[in-house]
Amino acid sequence: MPLDPNQTRPPGDSCAMVIFGASGDLTKRKLLPALYNLAKDNLLSKEFAVVGFARNELTSQEFRDKLSSEIAEFATTAVDPNLWKWFSERIYYVTGEFGDPAAFARLKAQLEEAQAAHHTGGNCFYYLATAPAFFSPSSNIGAAGWLTKGRHVAARNYREALRPRLRNRLRSQSRIRTVLQEKQIYRIDHYLGKETVQNIMVFRFSNGIFEPIWNRRYIDHVQITVAERSASKLAAPTTKPPAPCATWFRITSFN
Repeated sequence: MPLDPNQTRPPGDSCAMVIFGASGDLTKRKLLPALYNLAKDNLLSKEFAVVGFARNELTSQEFRDKLSSEIAEFATTAVDPNLWKWFSERIYYVTGEFGDPAAFARLKAQLEEAQAAHHTGGNCFYYLATAPAFFSPSSNIGAAGWLTKGRHVAARNYREALRPRLRNRLRSQSRIRTVLQEKQIYRIDHYLGKETVQNIMVFRFSNGIFEPIWNRRYIDHVQITVAERSASKLAAPTTKPPAPCATWFRITSFN
């Protein structure tokens, strides 16, 4: 992966990325295409590796084969075979339950192998591509001593409509903070690029009624909820199309 002499932005630091819940849709639809684009633009370090962790029984080679067949479908541009070969050689997989210490011992061994093979420098960050109820990996990572300074967790920041789920998310955030300092946590929501959410800015600044009062004096917080169902998630074959995506937000004001 030669560097472009005209490139103005340097590639990222060497590191290994651990994806919890790696066998799910998020990895194939969003994460791997995004990482591939970084590699294509020479923004991904040459000292980089991906270690997937999930309950599905797969070997590293089976996981690579699975992603190799999926990247062509979900990549945003044509896939360069040579670049993908370079990238796929840096992908590994560990099978295990989130609450199983033995599985995390296997994960640690795989990370050490990836570090030796790809010179990641012992730098790791962990992406919790799971529902909040499965955020327990953070405590297991902490117990293994992997959350020393400089190692971060990236956690999907869910916006749940149902109160029980919201309570689960809050408990999950509290659990994460028992092993991580706040500055070590990076919360993201991969759905914030949807058009309806982007249009909130237009709704605010182009609306003469809301613009004067949309500020910290009058608004406590804004909740964004995305409800959708993919055809691949249907429980059984059906001739009916998947339910349409619905996006809405709720504003809570001060009394």
